[in-house]
Amino acid sequence: MMTSAALMNTLPPDQSTGDLDPWPLAPILARLPATARLSLGFDVARMLADVSALREREWSKPTILTGEGVSRGADVDWRKLPLRSIGGDPDRTDPGGPSLEEFADTPWLREAPYLAEVLARIPAPLRCVRLQSLGPGAASPVHNDTKHSLPWGIVRLHVPIVTTPGAILTIQEETHRWQPGEVWYADFTRPHLVRNSDPVTRIHLVIDCHPTPELLQLFPAEFRSPAVAASTLFAAPAVRLSLAERDACRCSFQMPSSFHSFEEPDGAFLTAPRTRRAAIDVRGDRLVLVIDGEPAFSLVHVGEGEFRFAGWTLERTVQVTLDPTRAPVVTLRSRVGDQTRVLDLPAERARLS
Repeated sequence: MMTSAALMNTLPPDQSTGDLDPWPLAPILARLPATARLSLGFDVARMLADVSALREREWSKPTILTGEGVSRGADVDWRKLPLRSIGGDPDRTDPGGPSLEEFADTPWLREAPYLAEVLARIPAPLRCVRLQSLGPGAASPVHNDTKHSLPWGIVRLHVPIVTTPGAILTIQEETHRWQPGEVWYADFTRPHLVRNSDPVTRIHLVIDCHPTPELLQLFPAEFRSPAVAASTLFAAPAVRLSLAERDACRCSFQMPSSFHSFEEPDGAFLTAPRTRRAAIDVRGDRLVLVIDGEPAFSLVHVGEGEFRFAGWTLERTVQVTLDPTRAPVVTLRSRVGDQTRVLDLPAERARLS
């Protein structure tokens, strides 16, 4: 049983995988190591200079994003400063997820010119970027992070800036002590913990991005095989919609109760009851998914009437019949690696005023 002191030094995970169906993952992840050092490195002194300037800012206690929204984390010595976040919000320290906004730079990045150079050298679309400090004595429970791995289209990279031998990451019972200036990937969907037993605060630059073929070329050889590429959910560029196509997407339908949540176990929406009133509508200059009358997510077109949620990946998408002469159908998809689950739903096209 934990003592009260131990509880105060326990970090909450960013997210928890809950009851994710593991069946698609075994062939994808079993052949890959849990961590990989990239063939990339950065100037530690220049990173330290930027961090020193930013230490005058207030580094916040962590916020946590779940399928139900954003909440505050535990009161421990684990602080973050977001350099990129959903909407560029300087107070959002969570990793972000499906939202009405995309990721954007925060004001703090303008005060860190070399860290901006570091980010520019990552050959991949950036999601959130955070400076994370782990104070003396802070430790996390063993946990895993929801869908933050290659098969779901998210890569989490760590660049240590300040570290000591007592600042460790243990993942699948293997302990790592990454060195300043190095760039490391870890599959954080696997069980892991972090701990700092030294009197010096550990500081890492943590970069979430979408995988690209160019990024994988910086990984060790075992990550560069055609089989791994086939099992990786690569980023897809946004595709412009005409006004007529946009209007053709406006419709209403009954949506499975769990599909709105990125924490949904893989494929659960196929058997979930259709209890949510959903609509695709125009709000301002963008399409949004409206759930039970409230705008939930902006929709980013990736081609042929298929949309990902703003702030998220192709892990789950909504596709709409664009041909106005056909009865509308809404197709829900979730993906993990090269596996796709599909559900077609009847819809009612909106009447244009």
